Amino acid sequence: MESYAPCPNCRGGNLYSTQKDVSAGGGYAPNYLPGLGGMFAAEKFRVVVCADCGLTRFFARSSAMEELASSSKWKQV
Repeated sequence: MESYAPCPNCRGGNLYSTQKDVSAGGGYAPNYLPGLGGMFAAEKFRVVVCADCGLTRFFARSSAMEELASSSKWKQV
């Protein structure tokens, strides 16, 4: 399991993560990871929330990160 602690905002360790990955969008919602994932299924995130300050972070799955360099919808900055 990945380590998300400490919180980069408040340095706290009171963090909570979704038990299952959640959809990055599509359909009527914005697609936050366009061009990644399948033809009919949006990619997924792991969401981590700091219970001390409320900072919420979204982490792409490793399968999505592997597609970034070859995707026409993303550019390296």
